[in-house]
Amino acid sequence: MTLPVLYSFRRCPYAMRARMALDAAGVAVEHREVLLRDKPTEMLDASPKGTVPVLVTPEGNVIDESLDVMQWALTQSDPDGWLIEGGQDRIDVEAFLAGFKGQLDRYKYASRYDPSAQRGAVDLNRRADAMTLLTQFTAPLQNTAYLRGPAPRLIDIATFPFIRQFAAVEPDWWKEMAPQSLQQWLAGLVQSERFRRIMTKHPLWASNPDPEG
Repeated sequence: MTLPVLYSFRRCPYAMRARMALDAAGVAVEHREVLLRDKPTEMLDASPKGTVPVLVTPEGNVIDESLDVMQWALTQSDPDGWLIEGGQDRIDVEAFLAGFKGQLDRYKYASRYDPSAQRGAVDLNRRADAMTLLTQFTAPLQNTAYLRGPAPRLIDIATFPFIRQFAAVEPDWWKEMAPQSLQQWLAGLVQSERFRRIMTKHPLWASNPDPEG
């Protein structure tokens, strides 16, 4: 049986959410772990834009947007109901990340965007802006365990890897300032058996591995 091929990078939040959906759907894949600074030719041949995840189906179809990988996987099987009202969830995910991801990057990598910033510095103004967006987006957690009710759905899984990144920049500040409901939501997803499973380390994939290496 030919398996779908997944090009992935363990720490990429886009790849994380794709792997979460594949795991939830019970879709086995041939996992090809890559370095983004040394992308294999096979991956670039499949998707010249050079980002992960890239899924190549057994039929040879290429899916190289993470939300599309999630949609494809959950269309195969969705035992936990992540795709209930998935169309609206996806709209809300994309709208949130359109603002939040830019603020996160500028907060975390301040010197990339501001030449006057010291290397390794964070942008506290961007942190505040990101936290405002995040608090508004996750307001439902004051009343429910997850963003759409008592169980996770597409909107939770598609956003938490980015919120995990945000929380990890300054963990002490996060523990002090983030709403408890938000901290509990994130911790539950990060500590889940599924997340632990999809974060398993894989050896780097090579098309022609060196038997001497």
